[in-house]
Amino acid sequence: MNYILAELTEQVLSARANYKPILIKGGGSKSFYGNPYEVGSDSPIHLDMSVLKGIVNYQPTELVVTALAGTPLIDIRKALDEQGQMLAFDPPSFDASSTIGGCVATGLSGPGRHGAGPLKDYVLGATLIDAQGRVLRFGGEVMKNVAGYDVSRLLAGSFGIFGAIAQVSLKVAPKPLETCTLEHQVCEQEALDVFHSLRAQPLPIRSTAWEPAADGHSNGIMRICLSGATAAVRTARAKLGGDLMEEQAARGFWDSLRDHQLEYFSARPLWRVAVAPGTPALGLGPTLIEWGGGQRWMNSDLDPQLVRSVAKKAGGHATLFRPKPDAVLPEHGVFQPLEAGVLTIVQRLKHEFDPKGLFNPGRLVMGV
Repeated sequence: MNYILAELTEQVLSARANYKPILIKGGGSKSFYGNPYEVGSDSPIHLDMSVLKGIVNYQPTELVVTALAGTPLIDIRKALDEQGQMLAFDPPSFDASSTIGGCVATGLSGPGRHGAGPLKDYVLGATLIDAQGRVLRFGGEVMKNVAGYDVSRLLAGSFGIFGAIAQVSLKVAPKPLETCTLEHQVCEQEALDVFHSLRAQPLPIRSTAWEPAADGHSNGIMRICLSGATAAVRTARAKLGGDLMEEQAARGFWDSLRDHQLEYFSARPLWRVAVAPGTPALGLGPTLIEWGGGQRWMNSDLDPQLVRSVAKKAGGHATLFRPKPDAVLPEHGVFQPLEAGVLTIVQRLKHEFDPKGLFNPGRLVMGV
């Protein structure tokens, strides 16, 4: 590994000396996500992190796994599965090329986030190659070690603008003893009302979703996944009612939802809208709902300014997750413009880690 790290740092130093942009590459499964690189007329240097592969340390009793950034996510899941453990935040793969470094850099969580929390809460430590070619280590490999923890979490969803993630340590979780999925046919607002009411109840809910009907008019399907101790799951199942989904079909649904393999996700443009809990239906077009109403996927050709205005009024933000091919992007890119104070913080952090602005220019925030 040291030899590979040395080669990567040499590429960074070469780019720095020649003022060339550095475009970080992983498995490529999420290359569609985020703003296009802003490289101008410069010939960028492509830093391929997929060459860093392998699980460095995994002690099941410590509930922590440490892996090189280019390690395929499928390999991580397999190793954890063999020990009856999992990544509770349920990161999407999109395809088999997905790497653990790319998961952290994009900061995406799957349906399991509803009950387990976001990816950033599971990042315990990270190794970063900065713009000076230094290999910096933050955090640790044990949950009680919080030294540098905030810096490690800062990298989650940073899109590589602060440097190239070379290694990460993640907290893992035991698989639940029992899991089941319940189905109900309800309209969108009924599903949102149920999801909101569930927040006040001590139920073992792992994930929730509402999928609209294909015709856009009939009631859609609300699904609630329960997981945990056997007694708790069975009590919750009796309380919530509904039809019990066959186990294999349920697993297939949640995996397909996580990896955007459902037919719903084939439409373009696709918006990802985050809103405050309890927000009613937004009325912006066909919507698929996750995370108890906190995340909503929308197929909408409406003006981006309108979509973002509605999201902001609901206490959230809207991301153009998958634009139409060759479409002109919104003025400030695919992400909702940051508030002035937040933008200032991002700019200061960028200057601290990457003063020459070499890494992934414009990928997260246009002009940064």
